[in-house]
Amino acid sequence: MGGKRWSTIALACAMVACSGKPEPAPPPAPPVVEAATAWSDAWILREGQRFLADTPYRRVALEHSLTNHQNLYSRQRLASYGRGTGGWDLLPVWNPRSRPVTAELVTELARGEMPAVAADQAPLWDGVEPTTMAGWIALGRRVFFEYPMRAEVYMEYGLTRPEIADAVGVERTSVGAVPGLVVFRNTDGDTRVGITCAICHSTVRDGTLVVGAARRRFDYGRLRLAYFAETGAPVDPELARRMATWGPGRADVTEDNDEDPVTIPDLYGVREQRWLTQAGTIRHDSPLALAIRQETQLTDSNHQLVRPPRALAWALAVYVYSLAPPARAVTRSPVVEHGATVFAARCATCHANAAFGGRPIAASTIGTNPSLATGRGRGTGSYRVPTLLGVRDGAPYLHDGSVSSLAELVSPDRLDPGYRAGRLGPGPIPGHRAGTDLDRSDRDALLAFLETL
Repeated sequence: MGGKRWSTIALACAMVACSGKPEPAPPPAPPVVEAATAWSDAWILREGQRFLADTPYRRVALEHSLTNHQNLYSRQRLASYGRGTGGWDLLPVWNPRSRPVTAELVTELARGEMPAVAADQAPLWDGVEPTTMAGWIALGRRVFFEYPMRAEVYMEYGLTRPEIADAVGVERTSVGAVPGLVVFRNTDGDTRVGITCAICHSTVRDGTLVVGAARRRFDYGRLRLAYFAETGAPVDPELARRMATWGPGRADVTEDNDEDPVTIPDLYGVREQRWLTQAGTIRHDSPLALAIRQETQLTDSNHQLVRPPRALAWALAVYVYSLAPPARAVTRSPVVEHGATVFAARCATCHANAAFGGRPIAASTIGTNPSLATGRGRGTGSYRVPTLLGVRDGAPYLHDGSVSSLAELVSPDRLDPGYRAGRLGPGPIPGHRAGTDLDRSDRDALLAFLETL
C-alpha cells in the first residue's frame, strides 16, 4: 500500500462538501490502495494492519479526517493523538475486566450490593488479533457491549431504584439483562457500574435486543436530575435547566458549553457514509477515520487516564460497519413504486449513497436549528445527510429531534407560525422543506416508500 494514493474522487468530494467554515488547507492524505478496491473487506483488513502498527500513518489519517481543525473536538485530538512520544500515546493501555449486567446482577444492585469482579477474572480481550472480518466483528461486539466508557454514578443510582430506571429507558431484555451496562474493575481497583456503547445504540423491542438502533426512550437528563434531587449533590442551576429540556433520546455531549442537544443516531449504513457525526465533523474516506473516532472517544470518556488496546478500537469500528436494521418483508405495491419515483425525483440528490445518506450541506441551506453546525464543539457550518435505513422506526427526526414523525416531516403544517404540535414546544418547525410542497397523494406514496427502507 505504501506508494499508492487516496481515491481522487473521494478526496475531491470531501473537500468540496466542507465549505461551511473557512479552514486551513487539508494536510497531505495518507497512502492507501487504489479506489477500485476501496471499502472491500480485503482493503479494510489491510488498512487495519496500518492502523495497528503505523503511528505516522494514523496521525496523517487523523489530520485528514477532521473537517474543521478549529473546533474543540479537532483541536483536542490534534494536540493529543498520534504524537508517538507524547500525548495520549503515552497513556496506559487498559484491557478491562467487566461483567454485563444480568437479571441476577440487577437484583444485587437493587439491594445496594456491588457484585464482585474478581481480580483474576480474564480481561475482555485475550490479546490475540483476529485475521478475518468475522473475527474482528465478533471481538467488536464484545467491545460494544462490555468495554466501559466510564464509571457512571447515575446508573448505579438508577439500578437501586427500578421505577426510575424503567422511566428513563434503562431497558431490559426478555431474560432481564440490561444492555449497555456492566460491572467492572475500574482503573483504581474499585468495582463500579459503567456504561458502554450499547446504552445509546441498542434498544429492546418486544423483549428482543435490536443492536444499532438508537435508544430513543433513554432520558439521560431526567436520570441525572433525579440523582441530584434525591442525593442533594450540587448541580449548576443552568445545567439543570438545560438537562430538563433534553427529553427522551436526546443529550448534549459536545465539547463546548453551547446549548445544542442532539438526537441519539442509529448506527446503520455507516460503511457507506463519507462523513461522520451529524455536523459532518469527520471525513470518512478510510476506516481509520472511524477507528480513530472510537479510540479517542473511549480515551476521552475515561477521563484521559487510559486508552483502549488499539485492536479493540479497530474491532469496534469493524463491528459498527456490520450493523443493519432488522430484516422485514417488503411489499412493492403500486403506491410504494410511485413513492420510489417521488423519492428519486425529490430526495435522491441529497440521499444519494447506498444507505440513502449523503454529503454535508450548509446549515443555512437546510434551515434547521444551526446551533450544532455552527457550535464551537464540533461545528463545520454544515449538517450531514443521514442514512434512511430503518427510518420508519427512527423518530424523532432531524438532528435535534424536533420532528416526531415522518408524516410531520413532510407536512407543510409544521412550517406555519401558528403550529402548536411540535415535539419541543409550540411554534413552527423550520427547515428541511423537501417534500412539504408535494400534493397529498405524492406525500402518501413517499411515506409508503420510506417505510420499506
